[in-house]
Amino acid sequence: MSILGNRVIRTEDPRLLRGEATYVEDFQLEGAAHAVFVRSPFAHARILSVDTSAVAGARVFTAAEVPLEPRVTHLPSVTSEMPQPRLARDVVRYVGEPVAVVVADTRAEAVDAAELVLVDYEPLPVVLDLEQALAGDVLLFPEIGTNVCAELPGESDENLFEGCAVVVSGRLVSQRLAPAPLEPRATTAVWEDGRLTAWVSTQAPHSERSGLATAFGLEDEQVRVIAPDVGGGFGAKDGGGEAITVAWLARELERPVRWIESRSESMVALGHGRAQVIEYELGGSRDGKLLAYRLRSLQDAGAYPSIGAFLPFLTRMMASGVYAIPRIEFSGQAVVTNTAPTVAYRGAGRPEATQAIERAIDLFAAEIGMDPAEVRRENLIPADAFPYTTASGATYDVGDYEGALDLLLAEADYPALREEQRRRRAAGDTVLPGLGLSIYVEITNGFAQPEFGEVEVQADGTAIVRTGSSAHGQGHETSFAMLAAERLGLPLESITVLHGDTDIVLRGTGTYGSRSLQTGGTAVDHASIEVVELGRARAADLLEAALDDVVFDTATGRFRSVDAPEPSLSWAEVASADGPELRAHVDFQPAGPTWPFGAHLAVVEVDTETGMVKLERLIAVDDAGTILNPLIADGQRHGGIAQGVAQALLEEFVYDEDGNPLTLTFADYWFPSAAELPMFELIPMETPTPLNSLGAKGIGESGTIGSTPAVLNAVIDALEPFGVRHLDMPTTPERVWSAIRSGG
Repeated sequence: MSILGNRVIRTEDPRLLRGEATYVEDFQLEGAAHAVFVRSPFAHARILSVDTSAVAGARVFTAAEVPLEPRVTHLPSVTSEMPQPRLARDVVRYVGEPVAVVVADTRAEAVDAAELVLVDYEPLPVVLDLEQALAGDVLLFPEIGTNVCAELPGESDENLFEGCAVVVSGRLVSQRLAPAPLEPRATTAVWEDGRLTAWVSTQAPHSERSGLATAFGLEDEQVRVIAPDVGGGFGAKDGGGEAITVAWLARELERPVRWIESRSESMVALGHGRAQVIEYELGGSRDGKLLAYRLRSLQDAGAYPSIGAFLPFLTRMMASGVYAIPRIEFSGQAVVTNTAPTVAYRGAGRPEATQAIERAIDLFAAEIGMDPAEVRRENLIPADAFPYTTASGATYDVGDYEGALDLLLAEADYPALREEQRRRRAAGDTVLPGLGLSIYVEITNGFAQPEFGEVEVQADGTAIVRTGSSAHGQGHETSFAMLAAERLGLPLESITVLHGDTDIVLRGTGTYGSRSLQTGGTAVDHASIEVVELGRARAADLLEAALDDVVFDTATGRFRSVDAPEPSLSWAEVASADGPELRAHVDFQPAGPTWPFGAHLAVVEVDTETGMVKLERLIAVDDAGTILNPLIADGQRHGGIAQGVAQALLEEFVYDEDGNPLTLTFADYWFPSAAELPMFELIPMETPTPLNSLGAKGIGESGTIGSTPAVLNAVIDALEPFGVRHLDMPTTPERVWSAIRSGG
């Protein structure tokens, strides 16, 4: 019986749940110093002087003493003329920007010393609003002459909506969010004989190694990066930041140096997600056919352009969503503001596109008096149309969007929910139900990057799997062991999965963009097949049989003649015999990205007297192709849905008018705990992709993409009797109450 497709409990969980996991902060190197960054309290200011005279017993380094090149983003159409310094020299551009770094024997001493560093600032005008940033009255880089850091100009067609009987328009703000991983960032660095070893909480150790090697003029082999257990990343732990400064300090001081980010420091300095404003227009006929769609995206890149400035490119790609809209026009810009830089965050550009089209369809349905489920059904790309290229230029691999919608509506008993809603509205209930739909498609492994996998059977018959994909909560150790166990006929406990160490794993791309199973898993699967073939060749020699006459029986994990069950050889007998190692590695290069899809329905109840919103049900169909382990897939769905719900209802990183962050702790940055969430109703659906042998697509971000617009639409649907057609996220009680009182 195959282990694949079964709900296998994660093998890594015991150590994580018992507190036996090892994180960067747990490494206690003898003689290690501790670094603490001095960060700007101003959103925009000129640095006049840095006075370190009051500091005793610690070393202080400013930009003048740290000769590191600034961080420059190399992404298509994103400017490289707004580099981010490792330490600010002349100007600070957001609260939390590092100005100096203090190193002391203990962390407490470094914190105390950092408070004695006196920086004289001359405040400068602050720009936070995106339209004001676009106008350029306040410039973050005056020498450049603009705040625009990326541009996607679109051709404007004045006849775009010709033939549309109905055109609706709106403005959607996908608000700024803090990634807030459970483990903030951390780095420990040490140099020995000219070689750097760095322990880093990162999603991509090999990329981190390359960044460190480049910064210090080294070959990759002269740098070792170890990512031990990593407590979450959500896209934000992409490397290239403070870790390089910490490594420089270790070399300069000739001793190990550690840096452990605090929670409040992480909230302002890790980088933020979303922060995009979309204006949209959607046109079609009165019988529900969509004909044209226009979007204008304005992205907040924060103070320095990084991947956040690139997000509108992904929003443009996903503009059409799951719908066959024949005419689409998109224009986008990214601007710098006096806020923390915007980075990748679970979904990165795709949630914004889905939020816009799903909100626009609900508006369109309300305008023509048609049920939003039927408008969606009328315009879905049919299942027999794949591969399908949208008007916005994306080519989807495979999908069955109507099938997902049918499953969702049947499971939820959608007609009964609508009938109950009508009954309660007619009865004059003050707590009103709302229903919200969202159908989505997204891109995973968007750049079709390769991944490394290696499988080795040892002399004792156990196996080692090495993967370039580095886990931070996704269950890699279980998933990749399942793949090897299936091919090698070994029990799961006989397989060890190694990752996150650049000295142990030859190369790797890393974990982001929901890419791990479809690339890293496929590489492990292919390497396992190659090892079996190596084992067959060795067994043929030992059995004195022709290669074509030797088979491998996965049920017993033994090699034998095709005609007889005995004699047979175990892996231990084959691997311990003289000959080359039974080891194979594969760099799997996919032919393209994959396109998971799904449909979500949210049921909320809104107290119209207080504005309080309660999520009662969340029913989700998420199709990520072939599912290896439903238990792990459902865990990823749970986490994604929870984060998506949080954006709709609670989460927002807020600055005041002077650029001071107001949401620095979990006391004022709200997100739901398990107590505030219902049991999600997860409906399985599998439409295998033809782009890899596993048929697998990504699952890590899907829940985040589908749930947010479903919940937002549900809240607005509940308020329909009050004439409310729009709410900004998060839909807090204050916003809901105000919308009710103002009649929309």
